[in-house]
Amino acid sequence: MSAVPAAADGEGRRRGRPGYDLATLLPVAVELFNERGYDGTSMRDLAARLGIAKSAIYHHVAGKEELLRLALDRALGGLSTVTVRARALPAPAIERLEYLVRGSVEVLQAESPYVTLLLRVRGNTDVERAALGQRRAIDRFVAELVAEAVRDGDIRPDADPMLTARLLFGLVNSIVEWYRPDRGAASLADQVCAMAFDGLRPRRRRAGQ
Repeated sequence: MSAVPAAADGEGRRRGRPGYDLATLLPVAVELFNERGYDGTSMRDLAARLGIAKSAIYHHVAGKEELLRLALDRALGGLSTVTVRARALPAPAIERLEYLVRGSVEVLQAESPYVTLLLRVRGNTDVERAALGQRRAIDRFVAELVAEAVRDGDIRPDADPMLTARLLFGLVNSIVEWYRPDRGAASLADQVCAMAFDGLRPRRRRAGQ
C-alpha cells in the first residue's frame, strides 16, 4: 500500500527560509508531539529541535494546531483509503474485514509516527475531536462487517460486533508500542490476520458431539 503524501502539493512546496520546508517540519513536529504530548510541546520547542527561529516556522504554518491537523490527516488519509476500498470490495464480509485489518497494519507500518500520534489524541481541540470522529466512523464500519460476517456464519455467533471491532483494532493499534521498521517484519500483516481470524471463525464440532 502506498504511503499517503506528507502534504498537499501546494502546501508541500511552500517555502520560508532556504533549506526548510513543510516536509522537513512535519516529521520533527510529530516526533516532538509523540515525545512530549501535543499540549506539552511549544513552537519554541520545535524551533529549538530544528535549530531555526520560530519566525521561520510561521512561513509554513499558522501555528501548532495546523501541524497537528496535517499529521492527523496523513494518518487518517491512509486508513480512510483502506476503509473505502474495503467497503467497495465485491466479497463476503469476512474477506472485506480481513482486507481492512491487513490494510490498516500496512498503513501503520508505513506511517507509524503519524498513527501513533492519532492514537494518542484525547479530543482537547477541534482538530482532535474531528479526528476522533473519523476514527469512530471506522469503528462502526468494522462492527457492521463483523455483524454481517456473523450472519453469514463466517464468524462465531457469540461474537459481539462492537466489542469484536474494538478488540481487533486494539490488536492492530498495539503494534505502535513495539514496532520498529528496522526489525524487518515484512509479514506482519499476515501474522496479525492469521492470529485474529483463526480465533474468530466458528468452532467446528468434533465427531460424536
